[in-house]
Amino acid sequence: MRHFILSFFCASLYFISTAQLTVVLKGSVTDDSTNLPVEGAFIVCQSTTLGTTSDATGNFSMSIPSGGYTVMIGSTGYETESQRISTVAGQTEYIQIRLRKKLKKLEDVVVQASSEVANGWEKYGSHFKDYFLGKTPFAAQCVIENPEALKFYYSKKKNRLRVKAEMPVKIRNEALGYQITYMLDSFIYEYPTQFSIHSGVTLFTEMDSTDQQKSIWKKNREEAYWGSRLHFMRCYFDSTLAENGFLIEEVRKTDSSETYQALSNPYDSAFYEPLDSLEKDVYLIGRYRIHYKEKPMLRAYLEANKYPLSAKGQLSTLELKNGFVIVENGYFYEQSEVISSGYWAWKNLADQLPYDYWPGDQ
Repeated sequence: MRHFILSFFCASLYFISTAQLTVVLKGSVTDDSTNLPVEGAFIVCQSTTLGTTSDATGNFSMSIPSGGYTVMIGSTGYETESQRISTVAGQTEYIQIRLRKKLKKLEDVVVQASSEVANGWEKYGSHFKDYFLGKTPFAAQCVIENPEALKFYYSKKKNRLRVKAEMPVKIRNEALGYQITYMLDSFIYEYPTQFSIHSGVTLFTEMDSTDQQKSIWKKNREEAYWGSRLHFMRCYFDSTLAENGFLIEEVRKTDSSETYQALSNPYDSAFYEPLDSLEKDVYLIGRYRIHYKEKPMLRAYLEANKYPLSAKGQLSTLELKNGFVIVENGYFYEQSEVISSGYWAWKNLADQLPYDYWPGDQ
């Protein structure tokens, strides 16, 4: 059984102290219709622990590690905007954002007009956690602290579950030491195909505890990192895939089965091109299996998918619609066109790390 996740990674308002080459990000946030400044707007770098808010004049400033980011900007009553940036250490990056008032979407009207499941959490809560947080040992250590924020809608005709949230979902990840605030836009699970998709903005905040507990979190974060998609993207950028145990195989479908052909040179100029010192263009289209040889898949995953317990390495699949571009910190785009399945998708939110995490960080 395969699980598919289309991930829209997210961000946090916690500032790290790890010494890295930094960039100053400055800008302003105004109302699109009145041109007045928007005070208290959140500005966060997607899937990091970096963020701030705008002041009374609509201006903001913060220091961020050099690299690539999707900057998310939003405020109550406004549509959330995004802007992609690639930064060079020592420079100052300026962005100007005009926020539009939020209008009721047709999708929201359809959902609100349909019948909400009265006891949705009791009936579907466990299933939601499995496909939103994951089924890993780390997921078992995550707690959704305000399940009342979730609204469940089931379509018998389409055999589909949809989950919305009227307020941010609070998640405590005791395995990795993050307090997560997830502003869920939509979660959908298709029962016939076992396809799940969710989108939203996540805010990570470092939890505090004893030195002993922090040591456990540090170890768990490294466990989550090695072999992850973040690790893979950084190695592809640095041209160190083989040295780090990664193998890319093209998936070729025949009438009766699938075959796998290893890419002899993942950096062939036919599909790998340095755009500049900051970005690398990977022009792979189709399905590719990513084999990480350094660690086996967890027993729970093997048992759930009826794989032999003797299976070697970790196997994930990328479905690529139009290639992607990687930045030095492992950030890549367009993320909506890169679909993960297999081991990476099974891990899901409970095992995800922010883009400003690096092994060895406290």
